[in-house]
Amino acid sequence: MSDRNQSVTLFFQEGGSDKQYAAQLTENAEGLFTVTFAYGRRGSTQTPGTKTPAPVPYEKALKLYTALVAGKVAKGYSPTEGAAAYQDTALAGRASGITPMLLNPIDESDLSGYLLDDDFVLQEKADGERRLIRRTADGVEGINRRGLTIALSQRLADGVLALELAPGTVLDGEDLGDTFVAFDVLEAAGRCLRERTYDERLAILDSLLASAPACSPIQRSFTYRSAAQKAAVLDQLREANAEGVVFKHRFAAYTGDRPNTGGPALKFKFVASCTVRVGPANEGKRSVPMYVRGQGGDELFVGNCTIPANAAVPPPWSLAEVQYLYVNGIGGCLFQPVWRGLRADLDAPDTFDSLKLKAGSDAKAA
Repeated sequence: MSDRNQSVTLFFQEGGSDKQYAAQLTENAEGLFTVTFAYGRRGSTQTPGTKTPAPVPYEKALKLYTALVAGKVAKGYSPTEGAAAYQDTALAGRASGITPMLLNPIDESDLSGYLLDDDFVLQEKADGERRLIRRTADGVEGINRRGLTIALSQRLADGVLALELAPGTVLDGEDLGDTFVAFDVLEAAGRCLRERTYDERLAILDSLLASAPACSPIQRSFTYRSAAQKAAVLDQLREANAEGVVFKHRFAAYTGDRPNTGGPALKFKFVASCTVRVGPANEGKRSVPMYVRGQGGDELFVGNCTIPANAAVPPPWSLAEVQYLYVNGIGGCLFQPVWRGLRADLDAPDTFDSLKLKAGSDAKAA
C-alpha cells in the first residue's frame, strides 16, 4: 500500500444530530489517485460519493482530500466519536454551543400558498451575513452561521450594551456591517426560549428592543401577518430591488441547522445568487473560474466571473457570492454573473441542483 494513501473518519454530535463522515485518498495500480467519501447518521447505511469521477495525479487528489476534510472540520466535525461539535479541532475554543436555524429556498410558484396561509408571517430578507449576538457577563460576542464565536464591530457591540440586555440573552438576525437587524431571540436572561412559538419569541424580542432609539444600530425586523399585508409588501420590496423575503411559521419552535426540505422558515430571493468556489485568476485577466457541487460531491465548472476594479482578486479556492440571471442549459454555466464578495462564513459552495435554471432548460448536474 502506498504511504500516500490517507483516510479519516469524522463525527458530528449536537442536539439531535449524530452523524459521521469518512474520507479516503487511495492510489490505484497506475499510480493515480481517487478521493472518495461516505456519510450519514452514525450506525445507519452510509451514502457514498467521490470527488474524482476519474483518477487524478497525487497533487490534485491531495488538494481535493485536504479541502474536503478541512471543510468538514470547519463545519463542526471532530475526529473523536461522540464528541461535541468542533471538539479536538483547532476551532474547539470558538465553538459557541449554538447552531442557528437555517432557511430552505422556495420557488416563485410557492409564493401564493405562503401569502395566503395565516400561519406564516413575512419579513424582508436583509442582504448581510447571518449573525447571532450573545450578551455575556463580560460583554458582547458574535456567533456566525457555523456556530463559531467571532468579533463584532464596535458599533454593534456598543449598541447591544446600550440596550442593557441581561447576560445570557441571545439575539438572532442579520449583520449589515453598521446595523444588526434582529428577527428572533433564543435566550433571555439565561432562559431558553427555543421551545416557545415564534409568535411568543417575537413578543419577547419586542420587549427587549423597546428601549432602542431610532438611531440605534440594533433594529427590529418588521413582520407582516395578513394576506393583504404580505402581498403588498412583497410587491413593494420587489420594486425596490430588495434581496427577497422570508416566511416563518408562527407556531414553530426554534431548531438548529437546516431541514433536508421545507421547514418552518423559508426564503425567496428576487435576484438569483449563489455561493461558488473560485479558482486561480485567469492569466492576464481580472476574472476567476467558478465551481459548485455536483451530485457526487465533485465540483463543477459554471463559468467565469469578472472581478470589479474596486475589489481585490480573491485567493484561489476561496468561497464567494455571485449574482446571476439563470443557469444556461448549454454547458450549465451562470449567465451574466456579477461579483458580490467573499463568503468567509460558509464552508462549501452551493449545489448545482439548487441553482435557478433558464425557463425550459434541461441542464442537469453531472
